Amino acid sequence: MSRPAPILPAAADARSSLPETDAVAFDRLVHALLASPSAPLGPLLRSCLPGTAGVRWLHREELSPTARPTALTADQWLSLFSTWTAVQPAPEGRARGGRSRGGRPSTHGHAPGATAIPRWGQ
Repeated sequence: MSRPAPILPAAADARSSLPETDAVAFDRLVHALLASPSAPLGPLLRSCLPGTAGVRWLHREELSPTARPTALTADQWLSLFSTWTAVQPAPEGRARGGRSRGGRPSTHGHAPGATAIPRWGQ
C-alpha cells in the first residue's frame, strides 16, 4: 500500500495561506512536482505548464532550470500556483454518449471516415 509523499514545510506554509477552495488544486500541483523531488524543475515544469510558461516562471523567479522543487520557498510555491492556475485549461465536459469533445477524433490517425491506403495496394 502506498502512502502520499509528505508535503514540504514551504509548500505547507503556502497551502495554509490559500483559500480552502484552492487547496485541492494546489495539492495536485505539489504532488506532481514532488513525485520526483530530486528531478530538476525545468523538465518538471515542462510537463505541468504549457508552452514556455514554465521557463518564463523560472526566469521571473530568478531560478535555474536545474533547481530542485525542494528548494522552493513559500512565496515561490504561491507564485507557481498562480501561474499554473492562470494557464491551466478549463476542464472539458462530456458530450452526449460519454465521449469527450477534445482529444483525438479517430484511433487510426487520419481524419474521421478516412483510412490509410495499404502500402501493398499501391
